[in-house]
Amino acid sequence: MDTQAAVGPVTTDVPAFERILAYLRHTRGFDFTAYKRTTLMRRVSRRMQNIGIDDFDAYRAYLASTPDEFAALFNTILINVTSFFRDPDVWDQLARDVVPAILAARATGPIRVWSAGCASGQEAYTLAIVLAEALGPDAFRSRVKIYATDVDDEALAEARRARFTSRQIGDIPPDFVARHFDRESADTYVCRRDLRRGVIFGRHDLVQDAPISRVDLLVCRNTLMYFTADAQSRIMPRFYFSVAPTGFLILGRAEMLFRYAPLFTSVHLKHRIFKPVAKHDARSHLEMLCRAGWEGLVPHHPIDARLRDAAFDTAPVAQLVVDATNTIVAINAAAREAFGLTVAETGARLQDLEISYRPADLRSALDQVHKEMAEVRLSGVAWDTPSGRRFLDVELSPLRNEHDGLLGVHVCFVDVTPLKEMQNEIVSSKHALETAYEELQSTSEELETTNEELQSTVEELETTNEELQSTNEELETMNEELQSTNEELQTMNDELRNRGVELNSMNEFLEAVFASLRAAVVVLDREHRVQVWNSRAADLWGVRQDEAQRAYFFGLDIGLPVGELHQPIRDVTVGGAPTRTLVVPSTNRRGRPFDCRVHVVPLKSEAGEISGVILMMDEPPAGADAVS
Repeated sequence: MDTQAAVGPVTTDVPAFERILAYLRHTRGFDFTAYKRTTLMRRVSRRMQNIGIDDFDAYRAYLASTPDEFAALFNTILINVTSFFRDPDVWDQLARDVVPAILAARATGPIRVWSAGCASGQEAYTLAIVLAEALGPDAFRSRVKIYATDVDDEALAEARRARFTSRQIGDIPPDFVARHFDRESADTYVCRRDLRRGVIFGRHDLVQDAPISRVDLLVCRNTLMYFTADAQSRIMPRFYFSVAPTGFLILGRAEMLFRYAPLFTSVHLKHRIFKPVAKHDARSHLEMLCRAGWEGLVPHHPIDARLRDAAFDTAPVAQLVVDATNTIVAINAAAREAFGLTVAETGARLQDLEISYRPADLRSALDQVHKEMAEVRLSGVAWDTPSGRRFLDVELSPLRNEHDGLLGVHVCFVDVTPLKEMQNEIVSSKHALETAYEELQSTSEELETTNEELQSTVEELETTNEELQSTNEELETMNEELQSTNEELQTMNDELRNRGVELNSMNEFLEAVFASLRAAVVVLDREHRVQVWNSRAADLWGVRQDEAQRAYFFGLDIGLPVGELHQPIRDVTVGGAPTRTLVVPSTNRRGRPFDCRVHVVPLKSEAGEISGVILMMDEPPAGADAVS
């Protein structure tokens, strides 16, 4: 096989290749149409040659029948070539000029860095090392946040592990390795926890997803070269609005900004370091871009967009938005707090997160919205939280584009727990009303009192209905009713606590009674297991109470010949004898022999049933009968 055949496309059937891209976009939710066609076709063809397929349509059928093939194809397309301190002169320039300029402009407050196209994380950790060296470990830990993003989930998973071989860290100065890495094995090093905590990894598509805002340094090296000119024209304005006025943009050596002069100006052209053009007011800036032929690259009304984003984020109801591929586009603050989500989950596939199936099954509901293009409502969804059970109404609304196609889905979680509690209170009130009517019919002597209670119940029911109507109109009333319910639960808890105290007092009283008896007292259940073993029994036979408790009586090894008590106990529990008394030779725990008098008394319940026996053991006076 010649070299050209090894790297070139297996076939030049462009329509069939486009059908593969459409299939990947429809089934996997990833749009490769922004990538350069020649590079993309060459890499797909290379993967086809590896598995012995020479036709694009046949490979599309293979993808449909082999779900695991997508991961291999994805890794082939997104070649993750990266290393620590790649192009050392760029990093020297960054540490010498760029970082001091950022620190001078941002003397206090957080420093935000975005590593776009981070691959397996070496570039992001290099940024962390440079900033940690400049700031010191304490300031780095408190001020720096590095957002490292990529579209390759496997590369992100490798980056999160922060584990590298000795060969991979070979380009890092030895003193940096000593300060920022721990040796895990002979050939493995792990980033230290303080450095690792400053880097946040997340999935992000530069073409489709919203950019990370207000960053002081944006590093996107050798990533734009894989995109078409049209895709780059959509990405660069997002970078412009992402970088702070005093921030910097660093690109790869093969990437230039000649077409984007209205947005960025060079600081160090050789090292591809740029600064954003001063951000004027929206009108003058738009005119500037129009003169450069960039009308389609600037978002319309950026202030309005920020207002919409702020309104969405501060809405009191938990909400999230997913696009047509079920990728999370936006999560407001209420949803992040309620479901334990973070901003880093933006850009993740919904089915990869717990919220896709808890508290409600959103996946099937989203499929229904996609199929019917109509709103889907899930009512009264039960949700168990650490603070108790809540009830939610989940509303999924389709978002349509200008062609009436599905742009995405808006998911809204409305907490209806107070409404549910109101309904339960209404049911309880109705039950109380029915009980009042029955008492009215059966108790003629208390007719007047019953009528008053009935009238009170009716008034409470009317008040409850009015409150329910008011609750539907004003959400604030729900919180007041919930507080009232919490106070009632507190009262119930106090009553239960008081009953527990009374029960403990009664148990202590019974223990005192048993301890005060001079005779040894043992209480057995019907299975002859010890229920009570007082202190006199422990002193007499040398078996502690915790050892005897729940033990089989006839299996105890004590100085009392328990085998001789089989028949007397059976006579009392089965034969119905009122009591049995016998004297048996025994030996106490000190080894002294004595004649033990044993009284066998039945233990009866309130209903008169025999539930066990009571054995009372002591030394009989001289001349006592042996058995009675």
